[in-house]
Amino acid sequence: MNQMSLTRIGVVYRRELQSYFVTPLAYIFIAVFLLLSGFLTFELGSFFAREQADLLSFFLFHPWLYLVLVPPLSMRLWAEERRSGNLELLMTLPLSLYDSVLGKFLAAWTFTGIALLLSFPLWLTVNYLGDPDNGIIAAAYCGSWLMSGAFLAVGSCLSAATKNQVIAYVLTVMLCLLFILAGLPMLQDVLQAVLPEVLAQGIANLSLLTHFQSISRGVLDIRDLLFFILFALCWLGATVVVLNLKKAE
Repeated sequence: MNQMSLTRIGVVYRRELQSYFVTPLAYIFIAVFLLLSGFLTFELGSFFAREQADLLSFFLFHPWLYLVLVPPLSMRLWAEERRSGNLELLMTLPLSLYDSVLGKFLAAWTFTGIALLLSFPLWLTVNYLGDPDNGIIAAAYCGSWLMSGAFLAVGSCLSAATKNQVIAYVLTVMLCLLFILAGLPMLQDVLQAVLPEVLAQGIANLSLLTHFQSISRGVLDIRDLLFFILFALCWLGATVVVLNLKKAE
């Protein structure tokens, strides 16, 4: 990637990131994320009843929070551009599709990272109440952010495939749910009963939940990190392919 391409990506990135904060979407997303994560941590996660100095009850619900909250961010990445006709205008600019896709994705990913970082009072609270392993907590934050990127990449591709944001939202939720459930023992028992073991294990290895749980326990395995990075890159590549197909229509 040359300097010119990085400059173009930076232009798209700044424009997209700024656009989040000129509409109520950003503030609603952040408020809902923080309120829901707090409620789930303290009520369903029994933060105080567990009497342990960790944030396990906080990160436990992140896959399900992202399943509900990330698709509204991703559905607007391309569906709105196509509906309004701005996609055709965008393609006339001196930008490659790779630049636009990556710039939009990085802006949305940065925004989710900002929302995640604003939960830092919980980290301060657990340090005030006890002596947690901050290395594990930092790893869990990293894993959570990587997982949000995976959700966004899937949503980006499906947003590019349709002009209807509602359809993009529903498809993203359904597909991401499958990637969450893929590694659950109950589903694996069913898959192993009807599929060859190698294929069933391959499906299990695509589970976002399994890889996130490994990182959230403080195990920064390079295989889990590469999984999230390659997973996102594959879906972003698919986004470019879909946009090229739409361009040819």
